[in-house]
Amino acid sequence: MLRILYLKFKYLVTKKNWYDISNFIPIKKFISFEKILGYKIYRPKYYFTALTHRSFLEMDESSKSSNERLEFLGDAVIDLVVGKYLFNNFPDDDEGFLTKTRSMLVNKSALYDAAKRIELDKFILVSDNYSKTLPNGSKSVLSDAYEALIGAIYLDKGLGKAENFVIKTLAEPSFNIKGYLKDNNFKSQLLEHAQKEHIENIEYYVVKEEGPQHQKSFTVEVKLNNNVLGTGSGKNKKSAEQNAAKNALQKIKIS
Repeated sequence: MLRILYLKFKYLVTKKNWYDISNFIPIKKFISFEKILGYKIYRPKYYFTALTHRSFLEMDESSKSSNERLEFLGDAVIDLVVGKYLFNNFPDDDEGFLTKTRSMLVNKSALYDAAKRIELDKFILVSDNYSKTLPNGSKSVLSDAYEALIGAIYLDKGLGKAENFVIKTLAEPSFNIKGYLKDNNFKSQLLEHAQKEHIENIEYYVVKEEGPQHQKSFTVEVKLNNNVLGTGSGKNKKSAEQNAAKNALQKIKIS
């Protein structure tokens, strides 16, 4: 089935007037892809490349290009578009907020969600082994394919279309999901607060360690300028430190 799908796409890409092909089943498939994009495709080869994972090259020797180069280009376009979007929509926020928010909008999880949102997994071409992982959600494969798709849109339609697509499928949905962009790195938030208040010393201490080796529990205190500000527990030191920082943030009412 995967091989047949590949040949269908390849057939379309090599035809100049591929819409004139009547009764050819893959046209319906590609038209449905166009509906997702919201416009007519002029240069199918870019999209074919964007949908081709490098694992698929092993299955067809005539294919020489995977989507990795387009992924590189798409990554740059997404950074620009999201940066501009945040700059225009948050005029009163500083560079720190813009940088942190952009990093949350363009990370693998956010790009994967955008890819699933447009059902990109139904179109991507991968090897048989990789195809088994897609139903369960391969974040790396799909997030990379989304970046490559943006690169293809940029080459085919220009920056304006690419910008509209990124905003529609990535930026706006991310802000519409409650809590999606919430920063759960409490240690980072506490550090930012300390820097803003010119507090030089932040220290985390393990004050209690209990339980058997395979099921330990840690209790950590966080001190700012030698004053205990928060306490937290967890199954490992990192989670205990995060909970201690969260407790400290709650006390100073900035979380």
